[in-house]
Amino acid sequence: MKVTVHRLGMASPSDVSELGQLIATGEVDPDRIVAIIGKTEGNGGANDFTRALASLSVAEVIATATGEPPDAVSQRVALVWSGGCEGVLSPHMTVVTRDDRVEVDDRGGGLAVSVQRTRGFRPEEIGTLAEVEEVAAATHRALADLAISDPMDVHYVQVKGPLLTPAGIKDAAARGARVVTSDPNGSKAYARGATALGVAAGLGEVEVSTLTQAAIAHDLTLFSRVASTSAGGELVACEIVLFANSPAAVPGLRIGHGTLSDAIDLRGVLGCLRSAGLEFECLPGADEQGRIAAVFAKAEASPTGEIRGRRTTMLSDADINYERHARAAVGALIASATGDSAIFVSGGTEHQCAPGEAPIAAIVRVA
Repeated sequence: MKVTVHRLGMASPSDVSELGQLIATGEVDPDRIVAIIGKTEGNGGANDFTRALASLSVAEVIATATGEPPDAVSQRVALVWSGGCEGVLSPHMTVVTRDDRVEVDDRGGGLAVSVQRTRGFRPEEIGTLAEVEEVAAATHRALADLAISDPMDVHYVQVKGPLLTPAGIKDAAARGARVVTSDPNGSKAYARGATALGVAAGLGEVEVSTLTQAAIAHDLTLFSRVASTSAGGELVACEIVLFANSPAAVPGLRIGHGTLSDAIDLRGVLGCLRSAGLEFECLPGADEQGRIAAVFAKAEASPTGEIRGRRTTMLSDADINYERHARAAVGALIASATGDSAIFVSGGTEHQCAPGEAPIAAIVRVA
């Protein structure tokens, strides 16, 4: 297996010109694209339609190149978008390809990726144990696909799933079904939490049989160390993109991960880069920064309202949602170390780490 990663800029949510150019020159084979993970400049909320626009635009450019219908592309390629480019965060997409035709010799050992999908969910299933179980099963399929026996080889599992929309809430009510909340934006915590617990169960970090509905988005002592989950109204099923290091993959790219203890944890960022194979002493220099292929992180406001004993206004600001504060802060922190503001930073860390912390993963080009 050979996996490639290309990080491309976007002038707008519908700008796919850089992707189109790479396809036209043959640098990217559109038939081998398995996932696109990106940031758009929307608000990141339930009514963020920039994500759907970006998905449609990408599906159309790939469909034009392959001859597939755009709907078929959307079913084949995981299109994962996070809205909200606060502060220095730059709108971009990370294009991931997988080519199983490439054989690996005894020098193998590199980045591997598996994309899986769940069935579609009814509104009343979003944020529930049903979603946990389906994501856990999809995670198991990804491990089997990559022949991974040790979950420690897994460093990042990106899940994008549905949240509750006004239409979905109305549909459930008409059928007499009960949803976890009647607040579309409030449903994000349940949706993110359920899918993160699904990853944790799939990797053996928690035991699915011990989970209860009451635990979702509430018992934050239960979490995964490698899950990164988002929710949007543009989806009805969950898309799971699992990254691991595997001896069955071509060398050249490696992935590592870490945990940010808070929104100003520079040591956590540097530790993640070293985990991926980047070698440096104090801070990465220009050469080392140039080897960073992608960085994926989450951002969260501490539930205490403080950072290292200092009070913040993230949770009390009535004008700016705490997720936007957190994304801006963490984005600047990571960009200061990597020298690149095209970073995937998503808000909300329910069951993706301990409260107040945030997961981070990096893909690095190695010799």
